[in-house]
Amino acid sequence: MRADARRNRDNIVTAAVVELTALGESASMQQIADTAGVSVGALYRHFPDRQSLLESIAAHALTDLITEATAASDHASPWDAFAGVIRRCTELPLGLTHSLVGQPVRDPELPKMITASDDALLALIDRAQSDGSMRNDLGRRDVLTAVSTTVCRPGARPDDPVVTILLDGLRAR
Repeated sequence: MRADARRNRDNIVTAAVVELTALGESASMQQIADTAGVSVGALYRHFPDRQSLLESIAAHALTDLITEATAASDHASPWDAFAGVIRRCTELPLGLTHSLVGQPVRDPELPKMITASDDALLALIDRAQSDGSMRNDLGRRDVLTAVSTTVCRPGARPDDPVVTILLDGLRAR
């Protein structure tokens, strides 16, 4: 891909996050193109429909999540690594992709990325449970499900009371 085409694609994804965060599902492809500074035709050349754009947003967010989780596990205490990644996840546009749930995925790499992100989070959960900083009476998959439903929802943010409740409930006493 040419450098200018790559730049346009990246600008479109960034603009989509901005517009979808501000307007939700009512954000039009035209508004996204305008914010990106490209024509709607350029947007559709990169993303033929809303689903392909959302899948690209999901792929970027999952890549960031995997990177964050891997880096945190190398440099922080198990609990701080887990809690830090969970709070950081609320800053990722994972909640914007909720409309993809239940839809057939077109990008063959996306399921692999979901598995990799789950594995990265499960590794953090395992470390925190092993050192006793996270309750170990909860199954690791149950913790992952609780995290996913709390963090990967529209409106989640680092100072979100629901995230605080989740982390307080998972912390060993």
